[in-house]
Amino acid sequence: MPKPQAEIGIIGGSGFYEFFGEGKWVDVETPYGKPSDKIFLTEYKGKKIAFLPRHGKGHKIPPHKINYRANIWALKKMGVKIIIAPSAVGSLQPNIKRGDLVICNEFIDRTHGREDTFFHGPKVVHISSADCYCEQLRKIAFGVCKRNKVRYHKTGTAVVIQGPRFSTNAESRWFTKMGWDVVNMTQYPEAVLAREAEICYFNISLVTDYDAGLIGKKGIKSVSAEEVIRVFNENTEKLKKIILEIVEKIPKNYLCKQCHQALEGAEI
Repeated sequence: MPKPQAEIGIIGGSGFYEFFGEGKWVDVETPYGKPSDKIFLTEYKGKKIAFLPRHGKGHKIPPHKINYRANIWALKKMGVKIIIAPSAVGSLQPNIKRGDLVICNEFIDRTHGREDTFFHGPKVVHISSADCYCEQLRKIAFGVCKRNKVRYHKTGTAVVIQGPRFSTNAESRWFTKMGWDVVNMTQYPEAVLAREAEICYFNISLVTDYDAGLIGKKGIKSVSAEEVIRVFNENTEKLKKIILEIVEKIPKNYLCKQCHQALEGAEI
């Protein structure tokens, strides 16, 4: 087996293309085609990190066109055992405000046509997606957020929509009435593919806007791409700081039976 090039992967969304300073960009080939971009190899606090721009540098790939399988496979090929996946989300509940962080623990899949498994036969695997977000990493994040005194939510259900359009008023009101918390376009199938690859997957969502169903409530304005980018940029440094502290707190030789042995008993 080749020596692992990285132990922690970070899949960055909007505003994270310059996450680290020194390092090198490398091409990684996969059976599923090209990842979103080259992967940036670097180190932080003695830990080897592989950073992948989710939408490619310059945000050139829309969410429904991302090659999620190639992205996850490329990180797996590099030896990654942990994926930290920050993302921008819209709030579906009035108590979840712009600038808040949400440590998601559930998702609702509302996408269509995305390649969402590595197992198309003859090997057949049925993984459990009941707990796709690594509980150990979530607990590390709670402590980091608390120490930094940032507003955060310990749980969150993300509705993953197809994109690239935002939700209609009716769709958004439905999501809110169901009690779901945030809306996003990329957490699926990232989370389940990471589980199939036996990689711990952890999402930390930055709330950039209120979704359409909340419009009309006091102080809440309609969502727009311009507003999303503005709020994300205002909070990028805060989110980077939190992620780097999480990286620092992850134990050396990190093991997670739940994620790293996810295929045990799943093959038919």
